[in-house]
Amino acid sequence: MATSYPDKTNARGIWKLSDITRNIKTEGTFPQGATRGVMGGGFTPSASDVIDFINIETAGDATDFGNLTSARYCGTAVASSTRQLFMGGYISSYVNTIDYIHFASTGNAADFGDSTQARGTGNEGNLGNTTRGINAGGIGGSPAARVDTIDYITLATLGNAVDFGNLGAIRSAMATSCNSTRGVMAGGASSGPTNQINTIECIEISTTGNAIDFGDLGTARDRAGGAASTTRGLAAGGSSPGATYTQIESAQLNSLGNAVDFGDLSTARFTTACMSNITRGVWGAGDPTSNVIDFLEIASAGTATDFGDATVARFNCRGSSNGHAGLVADFPRAPELYSPTGKVVPRGGGVGNIGIFSGGLTSSPGLAAVTSMEYINIASTGNGIQFGTLVSAHNQGSGCGGSTRGFSFGGEDSPHTNAIEYFDFQTKGNGADFGDLTAGKRGPAGASNETRGLNFGGRTDPNDLDVIEYWVIATLGNASDFGDINEGTINSCAATAGQTRAIKFGGRRGGSSSDDMEYITIASTGNATDFGTLTAPKERMGALASTTRAVYGGGNSTQAPTVTNVIEYITIASTGDDTDFGDLTVARRLDTGALSNNIRGVFGGGYANVTAGVTMDYITIATTGDAADFGDMTSSRYRHGASSNGHGGLS
Repeated sequence: MATSYPDKTNARGIWKLSDITRNIKTEGTFPQGATRGVMGGGFTPSASDVIDFINIETAGDATDFGNLTSARYCGTAVASSTRQLFMGGYISSYVNTIDYIHFASTGNAADFGDSTQARGTGNEGNLGNTTRGINAGGIGGSPAARVDTIDYITLATLGNAVDFGNLGAIRSAMATSCNSTRGVMAGGASSGPTNQINTIECIEISTTGNAIDFGDLGTARDRAGGAASTTRGLAAGGSSPGATYTQIESAQLNSLGNAVDFGDLSTARFTTACMSNITRGVWGAGDPTSNVIDFLEIASAGTATDFGDATVARFNCRGSSNGHAGLVADFPRAPELYSPTGKVVPRGGGVGNIGIFSGGLTSSPGLAAVTSMEYINIASTGNGIQFGTLVSAHNQGSGCGGSTRGFSFGGEDSPHTNAIEYFDFQTKGNGADFGDLTAGKRGPAGASNETRGLNFGGRTDPNDLDVIEYWVIATLGNASDFGDINEGTINSCAATAGQTRAIKFGGRRGGSSSDDMEYITIASTGNATDFGTLTAPKERMGALASTTRAVYGGGNSTQAPTVTNVIEYITIASTGDDTDFGDLTVARRLDTGALSNNIRGVFGGGYANVTAGVTMDYITIATTGDAADFGDMTSSRYRHGASSNGHGGLS
């Protein structure tokens, strides 16, 4: 009889409906399918910023993932089930930079924090578990010297590394492997490049303290690559003066003792990118400069076989995966350590509740553009909570989102920026580069459905724009032309979308506020079509939607400059003029600062009485009536972007 819960390595079996429901809503996700191995940086023969990835269970060539924040090599890679970090490395000198990426997406790395000291040539393999990533030994300083430092980072947060303890002696370039409790460091070089050693040491990952003696390798070497199952650690390849090795040795992680011969790599090399799941070890690229990726099954000794090719031939790149043996406690589900709510994040229309406010201006202290992002749980009430930071500070931008990714784009950033940044709703973290708008602009308005992000209008001083543009949410890249706004050039309008239509409201045209409403069919391209007329000309509103109704609120008008508290609505599937909904709790300009799930809309921040505010208020979209207090933002904010993973445009 089949089991109702598959085991750690097998996603098959009969799933009870009650198990599936509980697993989705409260306890986790479905079992992980393909394990993603990611390798980044290296030397080609110049420093590289390339990141590429493979699915470890399926042989084939690597695929482009994105880029590091800077080209470098000789660092360390550590990973949880959702996030991989690249620690330290060498550019023109050793650096203490820590970058990270999300396994669930592709894109460029973002800043995480700093190591305790600038150094490179550290771990060559996985070293860490679900909560901690560890960097041991390496070379740093000027003049360069080997160190005995061990430091660690907490993978669930952003921040700097913390001291863990020390190795038994100074050394660099060790083959590292781990299970969920123990990390093992094998071989390396001590006082210089010709002083290879065979020492193996270990640490207990959940504690802090110095490494202890484990045993010895059969061959003294450095720059071998580590991989592991939950019980067996491997050291593959490596070098010593005059020799480059194919040899793979193994050691039992849960005991102490010397390594024994296991098999060979397909070609002799060192400084490979090491990736593994709990059954398979994979080694990519390496020195002599190579794009070769090979693999073997850790349970049985033998020679590695061809897996595919890296996108770029290089050495001294670093790799890890979201399924290595240190993460066995996460199978069959990924952890929710990075989730904003601490649980699995439901996503899509009718279930998604994460709302993100990003960037903008704050008036406390002083009037300044900010990089901060904060999130709310739309289904509840309460204050905003820090989510991460954008790549750059800008205001008068906008936002939109699909069920998995949110976006912040455009705005003023000395001068107007054309950048589109993205972030993952399910994972607290920083924005990363997605692509570019067709031009730098301030005052655009964003909308989206499940597949496309959209931008309406904006201003590239001294001219307003009539451009509508779009991008595919699932694929990194630049925006493309969609069509034109029917009314003509416009900035500071508001926009939102249902599943098939996007609606543009008002804005400023030729120095005067507009009362025009227009719509497009998102799946097509072409110019906008007249929808109806606002009750009064307005600009700088915030707009949101369920699947059936679009609502906008706040704003001001050049014809009547006092900010308004009026909320109005339309039915998306029809055309016609808007209808009164109710009033905001505070009259203010919202500058696109509104978001929703399919039931509730939230208006966040804004500008009233010459200051930015922290007020958030909410409405129930299907009814009419005045808004009620939701809570306060983390800081005053206006001219900001807003997005959510459950709005009415999502299926």
